[in-house]
Amino acid sequence: MQTQTINLSIPKPLLMMINKQAKAEARTKSGLIQEAVRSYLNRQSAWNDIFTYGQRQAKKLKIKASQVEQLVDEVRQGRINA
Repeated sequence: MQTQTINLSIPKPLLMMINKQAKAEARTKSGLIQEAVRSYLNRQSAWNDIFTYGQRQAKKLKIKASQVEQLVDEVRQGRINA
């Protein structure tokens, strides 16, 4: 994998946490930050997929955004089936 060096500003308390964790795992700060960014991006992608699915289902079932909260409450209270 080709890499590129970047400069970024990190608050000192966060840098101290990064240093401590990298040392505890016997790895580089770079490796730790790469994993953290990758994890964040994967999580965001998963949430985007979930929201896209929800929007498709709402359109398919003709559910308006204003109805979602009420429908969730009804499902949670057992008044309607999911």
